[in-house]
Amino acid sequence: MPDLRTAVIIDYQNVHLTGAGVFEPYQPPHEHLVHPLHFANQIITCRNRNQRQGHAAATLTKVLVHRGLPSATVNPNSYARNLAQKAEWETDHRVSVIHRPLKYKYQRDAEGRKATDDRGRPIVIGKPQEKGIDVLCALALVREARDPDIDLVILCSQDTDLEPALDEAIALGSAKVETASWFDAVSPQSSREIRPARGTRIWNTRLNAQAFSACRDPENYS
Repeated sequence: MPDLRTAVIIDYQNVHLTGAGVFEPYQPPHEHLVHPLHFANQIITCRNRNQRQGHAAATLTKVLVHRGLPSATVNPNSYARNLAQKAEWETDHRVSVIHRPLKYKYQRDAEGRKATDDRGRPIVIGKPQEKGIDVLCALALVREARDPDIDLVILCSQDTDLEPALDEAIALGSAKVETASWFDAVSPQSSREIRPARGTRIWNTRLNAQAFSACRDPENYS
């Protein structure tokens, strides 16, 4: 039986922050950066190990990473680190990092223009927000599910807004559709997985604390 050519779709911030929150809740998330390729390999290994005999194994074909990109003007250091991470992760030809600019709320002066600090940078109110990443993941899920060269698509996110996209990808009846999520057996209420809104049962690969540790990116990008 031939292996399943597999595309792994990653909602990066969701995967990173959810994993850090489940397994390292008392440490800064940036100290536990998730390496997308290591993460995808952990999913494939765990999935194949838990499949029943006679079911086809998955083989990793591509990893699509969707992530917000900081502003080069407002956060030049974060911007540079993000691009350095992209360059490192994409050294494996199977990995593609797809960016979407983060959204900022700016302080305004009396005339409605962006207020600036003593270095001439716009003054930001609150934290920047990711916008549209869930849409990009949904589009990628459906696109990969329709690709004749892909047999299996694994969606990696615990964002319930993506449940309708699971329905759509499954309804195509082409590639198999599965999910992956973090899971702490000691505290299962801290973990959750998304499911198709129509109630269709699909395979979910659960990754534990050992897998989270194995996914860590050891590079220093500062």
